[in-house]
Amino acid sequence: MADTVRRQSTRLLQQTSTPVPTGIKKASITSSRAPKTAKASAITRPATKKLAQKAPKGAATISPVTQEQLLLTDASAFRAWLDDNENTSDGVWLVLAKKGTTSPTSLTRTQALDEALCSGWIDSQGKSLDAFTSIQRYTPRRAKSLWSAINVGHVARLREEGRMRERGEREVTRAKEDGRWERAYAGPSNMTIPDEVVAALRGKPVAKKRLDGMKNMERYSALLPIVTTHTEATRKRKIDKLVEELSKER
Repeated sequence: MADTVRRQSTRLLQQTSTPVPTGIKKASITSSRAPKTAKASAITRPATKKLAQKAPKGAATISPVTQEQLLLTDASAFRAWLDDNENTSDGVWLVLAKKGTTSPTSLTRTQALDEALCSGWIDSQGKSLDAFTSIQRYTPRRAKSLWSAINVGHVARLREEGRMRERGEREVTRAKEDGRWERAYAGPSNMTIPDEVVAALRGKPVAKKRLDGMKNMERYSALLPIVTTHTEATRKRKIDKLVEELSKER
């Protein structure tokens, strides 16, 4: 049976123009320990070399795939996989559907994030694969993993819908106990300039003008290290460094 599945996988990968049949799951496992299989059939898929290529300047660094890569048919298939593997897997590269795509998968990033949060997992770096799909990294949330205000809101909704799993609730409890829940940071469109930064910019017209002139994502990237730091000394050091960089002649 295993030999038959591998032969089917090889044929599918050679015929790249042929959509993957509905109901098929792909999982590429390059780690020494394979996870439990999800509740539908699975075939192997080698890790793509694209993910090891150097990212463009300014983009997030994409590490080579070293763990299982999953191509699942839909959100319910990812839910089934998490139910079986959320406590044993170190993370997956998940293939996601771009807008309008239904084959080889209809699983969207929004759907995948919901399921991940329910199980105490979180998304991270991602990359486009082709015109129809992208790939995103999902891992169990680490002990000191920061929470965004957006995800705090998602959890409230998922609770109302009765979808939160035990593992997901444990991660929420841990975050509330150690203060990470209260320190949840805003997203790019909602992040405000902290009062300490405003004070540090007084008398620094060049630095203030540059920060005010940044686009949302650029300002977000500049302020996030400050917003997510809760020790006063480290926070002040990061603010001083930001003001210094903004004040430099360009």
